[in-house]
Amino acid sequence: MKSKIASGVIYLLLLLTLLAVFNSRAIDTSAAERLVNIKAPSITASRWLNSKPLDNSALKGKVVLVEFWTYGCYNCRNVEPYVKQWYSSYQQQGFEIVAVHSPEFEHEADIGNISAYLKRNKISYPVAIDNDFAIWKRYSNRYWPAMYLVDKQGMIRYYHFGEGRYQQTESMIRRLLQE
Repeated sequence: MKSKIASGVIYLLLLLTLLAVFNSRAIDTSAAERLVNIKAPSITASRWLNSKPLDNSALKGKVVLVEFWTYGCYNCRNVEPYVKQWYSSYQQQGFEIVAVHSPEFEHEADIGNISAYLKRNKISYPVAIDNDFAIWKRYSNRYWPAMYLVDKQGMIRYYHFGEGRYQQTESMIRRLLQE
């Protein structure tokens, strides 16, 4: 009888521990939720790769995916094929990507390393270098990768953090292009 009670207590403690770990790792989307349906923050950067400098006025009239990433992020690399496919599929319809490179580690801030990664992985869309995290802070972003879809009027209409939800994101791209 005592061993059944002890096993039950251990099981309960393990379950509570797992719930606590899960809850501590849950993504807090409250900052991003406040951004939906408001004007997208400025994406200006002093350094750009694959593009001349862009700003919100240059992107007005386009559907824009603002993607926060860093080339050393495993999850960012897993998202990359989808982002490249969307760019290939929808660029001619008024879709643009601004990949905001915000480094997690010091070596990821090196422009040569970023440029080499872009070339090696055939990434051709605009990349804003955000080594000082200015754009990151304007978006109240906290995750790699993070995606924000901006409509033709410059309003944030959708966001997603991490991997997955590829069909939902692509569906929203198509919807915004049709508006």
